[in-house]
This record gives sequence, structure tokens and C-alpha cells, in this order.
Amino acid sequence: KNIKKELNMKKILITRRLLRACEEKASKIFDAKLNGNDELYSQSKLIELSQGCDAILTSITDKMDKDTINKLPDSIKAISNFAVGFGNIDLEAAKDRNIIVTNTPDVLTDATAEIAMLLILGAARRASEGIEYAKNNNWKWSADFLIGKQLTGARLGVLGMGRIGRAVAKLAKAFGMIINYHNRSKLSPELEDGAIYHDSIKSLFSVSDFLSINCPATKETVNIINKETLKYFPTGAIITNSARGDMIDDEAMLDALDRRKIYAVGLDVYKGEPNLNPGYLKHKSAFILPHLGSATKETRTAMANLAIDNLDEFFNTGQCRNKVN
Repeated sequence: KNIKKELNMKKILITRRLLRACEEKASKIFDAKLNGNDELYSQSKLIELSQGCDAILTSITDKMDKDTINKLPDSIKAISNFAVGFGNIDLEAAKDRNIIVTNTPDVLTDATAEIAMLLILGAARRASEGIEYAKNNNWKWSADFLIGKQLTGARLGVLGMGRIGRAVAKLAKAFGMIINYHNRSKLSPELEDGAIYHDSIKSLFSVSDFLSINCPATKETVNIINKETLKYFPTGAIITNSARGDMIDDEAMLDALDRRKIYAVGLDVYKGEPNLNPGYLKHKSAFILPHLGSATKETRTAMANLAIDNLDEFFNTGQCRNKVN
């Protein structure tokens, strides 16, 4: 450690455990404070551990709200979030304290799009029910056993046509789905790739046999799926969310499932993770995963390396191309 001090290495706090190779990389570049037991630090412990550090490499499980950021030591100049999303960080509060915030875009696009397709398929083909039957050895084939919905020819609404939304559209197109989307702005014809633009969520939802939620978590997108907006969908629609849990009003969704207005739901993310609203457990038509979007070895390695490189770039140049505030 003293050698690192003499080399004048920047000191960083890494709040959660990373894959070993990534922690080794961080320790070569920085004087890195690692989280050996992968404990989820309280906000007060995080503030305490960041004393004397130049930067923090955070995870989406760290709630970096205004209060926490205002209590960080003056030495902290950067927060590198180990995620593409940054809804866990108050960007304005960081900016007010001259702390730059960075994210890890691009590297998790394909892995997350694959999970989005798994949600669509799992919800449509009644995978949760099928797994239970298979485990219990109590099924008999019949012409109408576990009949689900087919993707071919169905209309997919993509809410948020960023990198991940476009990757989902590309995969869904290979399944023969007809792509519709809503985005803050209409995309160029090359990026649209034949998808149909809708200038309002009402217009998009009304043609969505399936909806894939791929927009970032913002104040505007909290509970974007609610009692009112659920009315816009065709009866028997399927809704999937691989973005952030804040997007769905759970009580409204459970009510729509009860009424069969919504046929099935596929969730990789949900409010209060890991505590799922127990109402979903009563629904056979809920296909739920524990936030696996970026969970491949290749992607988690690339994400951590990028989060480390973001800090390295910032300390070497004063800039970072993945700065979000």
C-alpha cells in the first residue's frame, strides 16, 4: 500500500465485489479498496469508507441520493456506476459538488436484449407453468395443454428505442414480429430498420400485442404502466420489463392480470428488488427472473472493465466519454 502511495496512485472505493480478473485490473491501476464479503453497504458506511478516496465505483444497489452525495468527502471527484442505468444516483447533486458520474453503455446491450427475448418467450409460452408441471411429473399431453401465444406475426411495441431497444427489435424481427416503437424522437430510417414510429404511448400501447420496456428510469417513466395506460392495450396483451422496476405500478398490473386484460407479464426487474410483490407469485402467468439482464461472464467483465477505464480516463484527461451529468 505504501508503494501505491509513493507512486501517487489514485485511491478508489469499489462498493461491491467484481469478478476477480476485474478486481485485479482495478488494483493494478489504482489503490483500490475492495469489498471482500460483497456486503451491501449502508449509506453511512459508504460515506465513511470513501474518506480519503478520489472516486467511487458504485453498483446499482447503492442509493446515491442527494443526502448521501452531500456527505461525501471533498476528495471524491468521480462516481463510476457499474451499470448502463444511473437512476440510483442523483446526477444534479453530484454536479453541484463537481463530481462527474459515468456509466457503462454499449457493453451490455446484447446480453440485456437476449433476456428481453427470454421474457417475451417465457411469458408467451407459459414457461413458469410448464416448469412446474415438468418438475411435478404430473402432466398429460392434450391438444389444448398449456396453449400459449405465438410470436410470429404478432405486433411488438418497444418502449424506448435506444441501443437495447433496437437490439430487442432486431431479435424480435427474426422471430417474425412486427415492430412498433415510441421514443423521445423519431429515429433515422437506418436505425428504425422498418419499425413503425408512434408519437405517443397511447398510440404505441394500442397496437402492442407484446410490449418490451427498454427506456431509462426517469421521473417521467415512473409508473408509466398504470391503471390508465393499461386501458390502452389490446385485451390479452403481454408486457415485459428488462429496464428498471420503477416503470410498473404493481397493483394496477396485478388487477389487469386478474381481469385477463393482460394475458401475462415477464419481469427481470421490479420494485423493491429482491422483494417481489407477493401478488405476482399467485399468478401462473407471471414469468419472473432475478435481474439477470447483464449476467453473462463476458458482459459483466466488460462492464467492470469499462467502469474502471472510465475512472482511468477521467484521472488522466479530466474528461470521460461516458459521463452522464
